[in-house]
Amino acid sequence: MSYVGPDFDPPQPRRPRRRPLTVAVAALVPGALLGWLVYEAVGGSGGDTSAAVGTPTSSSSAPASASAPKSTDDEKPSPRPSPSKTPSASAPAASGPLKGKVVVIDPGHNPSNFQHTAEINKKVDIGTNWKECDTTGTSTNSGYTEAKFTLDVAHRLRTLLEQQGATVKLTQDGDRAFGPCVDERARIGNKAHADAVVSIHADGAGAGQRGFHVILPGSVHAGAADTRPIVAASADLGERIAGKFVRATGSAPSNYVGDGTGLVTRKDLGGLNLSTVPKVFIECGNMRDTKDAASLTSGAWRQKAAQGISEGIVSFLRG
Repeated sequence: MSYVGPDFDPPQPRRPRRRPLTVAVAALVPGALLGWLVYEAVGGSGGDTSAAVGTPTSSSSAPASASAPKSTDDEKPSPRPSPSKTPSASAPAASGPLKGKVVVIDPGHNPSNFQHTAEINKKVDIGTNWKECDTTGTSTNSGYTEAKFTLDVAHRLRTLLEQQGATVKLTQDGDRAFGPCVDERARIGNKAHADAVVSIHADGAGAGQRGFHVILPGSVHAGAADTRPIVAASADLGERIAGKFVRATGSAPSNYVGDGTGLVTRKDLGGLNLSTVPKVFIECGNMRDTKDAASLTSGAWRQKAAQGISEGIVSFLRG
């Protein structure tokens, strides 16, 4: 399937529109309540939030920094959750078209991975071979990390899916010392009997290499890995996400992998190889390209990214 995206220049964030209700209430309500209503009407900023499994040309599998990178994000960071090894679960599902459906969101990497290089460098069995438990992920040239990006998009995506009635679980919520390892990430989705799993990433390819791509599991049957039952469903999920992502973000498919389709099939990723439920990865853009980085560091664009991924998941789950 091929997707034709608009020009590569990233769309400029739209200024939030103030709703008429705010003006009407201003003359009637004391100042404190008015402030609250204005906030609700305009909309608050999303929570702050992470493999780069990337492509063979990606630099995202290498540690991005030996120390905590500085953020260039346009939003204030959200409070860090207390340490826990339990996957983050959603609030009780509301009524909606996805009621009864379970979605697992896998924010690539962990903001604290760079402090635990020994642990994340230990190798785990991914069926076809052994790979590192996890990596630090990549970052923009100005220091905005992939781990922070993916966690922020995951929070936005969770909110959108819960509004549709889905039960949503995160593989990590910045609440672990490191990881989880790629094999555990797969097990979390399997144990949840998820109807869909999406692993969120941003690539670390060379400058000038731009655009997003969705990674689909190839047919693997080796060791503990057997993706044959999920290949077709995962491809359907990935195609729907790619199509919706184009329309929601204005981003074009990758100009360096996927032949313009925005779709890539791989057999070397433990998070896909060990999954027994439909699962895909999405590389939302290239953090090392300045134009892509301008989008990835924009809260308004990240909301569009979450919207596109959400619409793709909803389309898949509703058939």
